[in-house]
Amino acid sequence: MSKKPHPLDRFAQDLPAGTLQWIGLRPARRTPMLEVHQAAAIAEYGLEGDHRADKTPGSGRQVTLISREFIQQTAHFLGRDIIEPGILRRNLVVAGINLHALRHQRFTIGDALFEAGALCHPCSRMETALGTGGVAAMLGHGGLCCRILRSGTIAIGDRVQVQVTAQPQR
Repeated sequence: MSKKPHPLDRFAQDLPAGTLQWIGLRPARRTPMLEVHQAAAIAEYGLEGDHRADKTPGSGRQVTLISREFIQQTAHFLGRDIIEPGILRRNLVVAGINLHALRHQRFTIGDALFEAGALCHPCSRMETALGTGGVAAMLGHGGLCCRILRSGTIAIGDRVQVQVTAQPQR
């Protein structure tokens, strides 16, 4: 499981751990999210019970991740006090970790190993879910798309911890 080095890898090891605060499954496309307290993360597929787990194995969008801080920022831009996580259609909500610094990194939640890849841009349905300006409010704050590299159980309260890799000697 070799990872191609990224220029920011040496800084990511200094990220403080975050906490998993919310888990949501999408049983089918365009259906309401199902909030759960724990889930099985299945390597190369997704979260058990989420419709994306039945999609193409190896996809870079097996799990979507957003931070509580990004949700608060989006709410601020919309003049709201709160946004319920299920409205945003992301699988996991974490807190206390900088998601932009987590991009291209491997990290653990519970027993599972994830790798963050592409930004998870908001889709046009956010205009319906959040109202006019929903997409604009989420730009840059939509979270990350992730792959699951090692299966395991994840649960509310688990630490989100960057997996530190050995740095090459100079």
